[in-house]
Amino acid sequence: MSEAALYFTDERTVETRPIEIEGPSDDELLIETRFSAISAGSELLVYRDETPPETTVDESIESLDGDFSYPVQYGYAAVGEVIDAGKDVDDDWIGKHVFSFNPHQTQFTARPDVVVEIPPDISTEHATLLPTVETATNLTLDSAPRLGERVVVFGAGVVGLCTTRLLAEFPLAELVVVDPIENRRALAAEFEADMVCAPGAIPDRVSGADLVVELSGQPEVLDDAIETVGYDGRIVVGSWYGTKRAPIDLGGQFHRNRIELVSSQVSTIDPELRGRWDTERRFDTALNRLERMDTDALISHRIPFEDAEAAYELLDDRTESALQVVFTY
Repeated sequence: MSEAALYFTDERTVETRPIEIEGPSDDELLIETRFSAISAGSELLVYRDETPPETTVDESIESLDGDFSYPVQYGYAAVGEVIDAGKDVDDDWIGKHVFSFNPHQTQFTARPDVVVEIPPDISTEHATLLPTVETATNLTLDSAPRLGERVVVFGAGVVGLCTTRLLAEFPLAELVVVDPIENRRALAAEFEADMVCAPGAIPDRVSGADLVVELSGQPEVLDDAIETVGYDGRIVVGSWYGTKRAPIDLGGQFHRNRIELVSSQVSTIDPELRGRWDTERRFDTALNRLERMDTDALISHRIPFEDAEAAYELLDDRTESALQVVFTY
């Protein structure tokens, strides 16, 4: 029986198409997918046709290539069971559950060096959140929170919540999370934010924060970040806005207050850290943090892979109850 893969085929259109998996090459594993997670950030940009046309998919991930022109396969959070191995691969891999940065499809092949065996104390479903926790780890490294700082996080989606949980481990003076959706604010409080509030309801005392992390996905929120951060403060932008644009006020407080604006993106590591940090160390750190995080609270919907269209419609509608959507296979 032929297998199936998900393709983004047009604006707000996805299809599951049949594919042929001929079996693993000599140096590969054959993996049957059990779960894969949708990124409500980057995948929704692809779904909405809001990705810059000249942007390559992701050169740092072997299973992704080309650009974002339709039709395109995309996704990078698959977990499955090894069901076969090439002749040059140890048969001990068969039966193991592994994570891979692979698009959404029912089966795929990968070399052993590009998959990660899932530890027994992490469920296969929760392991789909590894890229999210790795992104949060990278954001925390780029933010460099310091003792006694006041920190504000804009956006309590899955990345925002994971980042909040990591920042909460630091001896900060205060950690504030801002989000328009009530149930996300409640979850941010459970993830140990000291205070949560809606946009437009930020107390005056929060103004002058040392560090602001912008994770809303909305470029206009940068104005709120600029208004919130203090003199010589820093704003770390983890959102990928794609082709979305908004007028940003860089003429007053930003200009005079020496505000630092930092881009954080998980494909690379800050040059200042590369002498000691590489992607393997960062991923291992994320795996360790995933084990300590209440990932079950982040997964709001489990949708069969064959109903993929409904999953993207759910996220596109910005339904309050939708947080992390996971495909089941």
